[in-house]
Amino acid sequence: MASGDVSRTWFSELVEALRGEWKPDMPWEEIIALRDRQDSMLQAIRLSRGTRPPTMWCPVCNQRTQQAPPSVSIRALILALGRFGIAPQTQVKSLEKRWAKHRKQNGLDRNGKPSEGTTKPHSLAVSPRPHWRACCGRPLVTSAGAHDGQEDKAVGGDFTHDAPRRRPR
Repeated sequence: MASGDVSRTWFSELVEALRGEWKPDMPWEEIIALRDRQDSMLQAIRLSRGTRPPTMWCPVCNQRTQQAPPSVSIRALILALGRFGIAPQTQVKSLEKRWAKHRKQNGLDRNGKPSEGTTKPHSLAVSPRPHWRACCGRPLVTSAGAHDGQEDKAVGGDFTHDAPRRRPR
């Protein structure tokens, strides 16, 4: 496994496949199908090379845990078009805006699939204050910015999200 492969999404095989399959006038259904093929190819590459997802240190349970494996979303595919010189930046920007509009109008998720329910985005997602993701199954906050104190006990005492954090040795 090469250095950096654990968090890599765009392997050379994926970029070459994208170059070969991309057409500027593709309808959304074809772009979504292309994304599905790219994501399947990414998972196959990672499996064949034995590449595991990256790990992170959980400040709540003090354990090293695996993150979700990288995947290809529609927006990632669109941005890759510009990143690898497959499409001009003006076209990429226009496509990105059209995707956001199409996604909203049709209730699609980041992968072009129908969203589960029509709930509002989680209030923490728009909060300007950073929050950690609960990797050990316990929520870090109960509502937008509310602090329930559970993580204080888990990490040992008077802990705030804004204080400098250190890994235990």
